[in-house]
Amino acid sequence: MQNDNKQASIELAQANTDPGFKVPGAAGTPAAKAAASASAPAPTIEVQPVAGAPATDTSARELAIGGAIFMVLLVVFFFARNAFTHHLVVRRVAPSAAGSAGWLLFLGLAFLSAAAVLAIINASKFLTLAITGPLLLVGAASLIGALLVGRR
Repeated sequence: MQNDNKQASIELAQANTDPGFKVPGAAGTPAAKAAASASAPAPTIEVQPVAGAPATDTSARELAIGGAIFMVLLVVFFFARNAFTHHLVVRRVAPSAAGSAGWLLFLGLAFLSAAAVLAIINASKFLTLAITGPLLLVGAASLIGALLVGRR
C-alpha cells in the first residue's frame, strides 16, 4: 500500500513538471500508457527557428573542401601576381612599385575569393555584412591600390 502511494506521488510529481518533451519509444512504458489513456491527446507544438540563426550547419567536410579550393586559388593568384609584376616591369615601371602592385593584386584577389568561397560554403551563415563586408572592402581597396601603384 505504501509503495502504491509513493508510486502515485512520483507519477503525480512527474506529470506536473513535465515540459512536454517525450523520448521516442517511451510511449510503450506502463506509466505513459496510463497517462495517455487518462488525458486527452496533447496538442502538437511546432518549433520556429530563431531569427538570425543559420538555416543549416556547416560540416567539417564542407569547410575542408572550401579551404582546399581557397588554397588552390591562392597558388593561382601567386602566379598571377608574378605575371602582373613582370608585365609592369616590361612596361618600364620601377621594380619596387611593380612588386608592391603585384602584392596588392594578390591581396585583393585573396580577399575577394575568401568572400566568395565563404558565401558558397554556407550563404546563410557567412554572407552577412559583418563577415563579407570587410572582406569585399579590403579586396576592392587592394585592387584599386594595385592599379594606382602600377601606373608609371
